[in-house]
Amino acid sequence: MALLGQTIARVLPSRPCRRTLGLITIWTCFCWVVFRVSNDDHLLTSYYQVEKVNMNTRELLGRIMTGKAENNTVSTPVTMGSTTESGEINILEAVPYIDRSPKLSEADLVKKLQPQMPNLPIVYWQENKKKKANKNASCTKYPDIYDLHFNNKYWQVTETSNGTFHLYGAYLDVRSKNRLGPTVRVLGMINRLEPKVKTFCQLWFNDSKEPIFSKVLEYKYIWYKKWGNYKQGLFQPYLLACQLPKTHWGKAPASVSIVEKKCDVATSNLRVIYNKPEGEKKKFAVCVKGLDFPDDDLSIRLTEWIELLHTLGADKIFLYNLEVHPNVTKVLDYYTTKGLVDVTPISLPGYQPNLPVLQHMYLKSKLNNKRQNELIPYNDCLYRNMYRYEYIALLDIDEVIMPVEHNNWADMMEEAVKSSLEVKNETRASWNFRNVYFMDEMLDIHEPEHFKDIPPYLHMMQHVYRSANYTKPGQYVKCFHNPEKALILHNHFPLGCLGGVCRSYPVDTALAHLQHYRQDCVNTLKKSCKDDFKSVSVKDTTIWRWKDAVIERTTQALKKLGFFQSNSGK
Repeated sequence: MALLGQTIARVLPSRPCRRTLGLITIWTCFCWVVFRVSNDDHLLTSYYQVEKVNMNTRELLGRIMTGKAENNTVSTPVTMGSTTESGEINILEAVPYIDRSPKLSEADLVKKLQPQMPNLPIVYWQENKKKKANKNASCTKYPDIYDLHFNNKYWQVTETSNGTFHLYGAYLDVRSKNRLGPTVRVLGMINRLEPKVKTFCQLWFNDSKEPIFSKVLEYKYIWYKKWGNYKQGLFQPYLLACQLPKTHWGKAPASVSIVEKKCDVATSNLRVIYNKPEGEKKKFAVCVKGLDFPDDDLSIRLTEWIELLHTLGADKIFLYNLEVHPNVTKVLDYYTTKGLVDVTPISLPGYQPNLPVLQHMYLKSKLNNKRQNELIPYNDCLYRNMYRYEYIALLDIDEVIMPVEHNNWADMMEEAVKSSLEVKNETRASWNFRNVYFMDEMLDIHEPEHFKDIPPYLHMMQHVYRSANYTKPGQYVKCFHNPEKALILHNHFPLGCLGGVCRSYPVDTALAHLQHYRQDCVNTLKKSCKDDFKSVSVKDTTIWRWKDAVIERTTQALKKLGFFQSNSGK
C-alpha cells in the first residue's frame, strides 16, 4: 500500500498545479455559457427583427389594399442571398406590390372621361361611332371625337371665313315664353363684333344616323359696347340660337355641331344639356363666377358664407373654379359631398393664358376681359338650372341678399313678388336689391376689441357696421332672376329676356338689401368712397338673427375639415 501511494503521488501534479487546473476548467465552462447565452440573444433579436419587418410589410400592404396607406414607408435592406439569418429581402423571389387591375375597356374609359369633359357627348359618340349612315342619305357624317378641335379642355373650336368660334355649352330651350319654339342655344365666344357669317347647326339625335340641319338665327351679344373692349379680334361673349324643326318637337338632340356650310365635317360637337326637374322645382340656386384666388386662403370665410346662404334658403350653390388655394378646394369638396354645392372647373378660351399664376395676373390686369369671361359661367349656370329652380341669383362670395323683415328668402320673395304686382300686374324678369357696404375698417373703429361672444374667425358675424348710405338705385345691385323669362344674364341685370323688354323690380331696402363685405369701394367709386360711404356708418345686426345656427354649423364644419388641429397633431 505504501508503494501504491508513492506511485500515485508521483503521477498526480502537486497541489498548486491541481488548483490552477481547476480554475482553468471553471473559467472555460463560464466562457462557454456566456458565449451560448450571447449567441441565443442575437438569434432571438434577429427573429424579432424579421418578424417586425414582416409585420410592418404586411401592415403596409394591408393599408394599401384597403386604401388606407400613409406617407410613412417601411425601410428594409435589399441584398442578394437568403433571408434565414436576417430581415433582408431576397430580390430574386420578392414580388413588389403594384396595381395589377385589368385594363379598362373603351366603354369604361368613356364613362371615366365624361365627367371630366361635361360639354362633350362622348357616351353618345361611343355608342354610335360604328353606325354607318345610309348611302346618299346625308352629305356629312357624325364628327369623330378625334377630329374635334379642342382649344383646351373645356372649349371647342369652329373656324369660319369670318371669325373663330370658341364654343362652351349647348342647351335645349323649350320654355313657354320662347317665341322661337324649341331651340338649341349655344354659348361661346367669337373674335368678331356683330358676326355676319352665316352658319348652321347640325343637330344629332339618338334615333338617327343623320343630322338635322338648322340655320343659326341669331347671335345674341352678352355685353354693351359702352362698357369697353368693343374691338374686332377680341373674344366677345355670344349666345347662338337654332330652331328645332316641327318634325322634331318633343325630342331632345343628343349633341350639336356648328358649321359654316351644311355639309362640312364638323370640328365641334357639344352635348345638348336638358336638365329637367326631378319632381317639383326647388326654390333657390346661387351661381358664382370662376373663382380666381390661387394664393388667398378664403376657406374660413367661404365656409361661413355657404352656411349662411344655406340657412337663408339656398338649395344649392353652383361655383365655377379657375384656380383656388388648396384649403378652399378642401372646403368645396366637403360641401360637394354634402350636396350643398356643385363645382365646375372652367378655363379661358383662345389665346388667353390658363397657366397657373399667369392666368391670375392676366385677369387682374385685363379687367374688361375678365368681366367678359365671367359671362360664360353665369349664363351656363342659368341654362343648366332654368327648369329646376324658381329663382337664380348671381352672387360673389363676399355678398349676401339679406332679408330685413323676414327669416328666410322664401318669405322675403313672396312679399317682394306681391309688392311688384301691386305696382304693375306683370311677371318680372328679376327683382333687384340695393348694395350697401360693410367695410372692414368700420368694426375696428367702433369695436376695437370686437365682439367677445362671436368667434373671431366669423367675418360676417363680427362685421355689423355698414355705411349709412346705399349706392345709387340700379348701381352694383344683385338680383333674384326669373329663369322663365331671362334670356341672357349680366352680373347685375338681365341683358335680354324672352318676350321682349326686361323688367326688373327694385326691392325696397326696408324689405331686403345686398350686404357687400369689402375692404374698400369698387374702383369706380374709389374717389368718392371716403365721403359717400366711409364717413358715416351705422350698426346693423340683422345678420345676428341667424347667429347661433351659423356659428354652430360653421364651427362643426371647420372641426370636421381639421382647421382646429394643433400643430402637434398635424
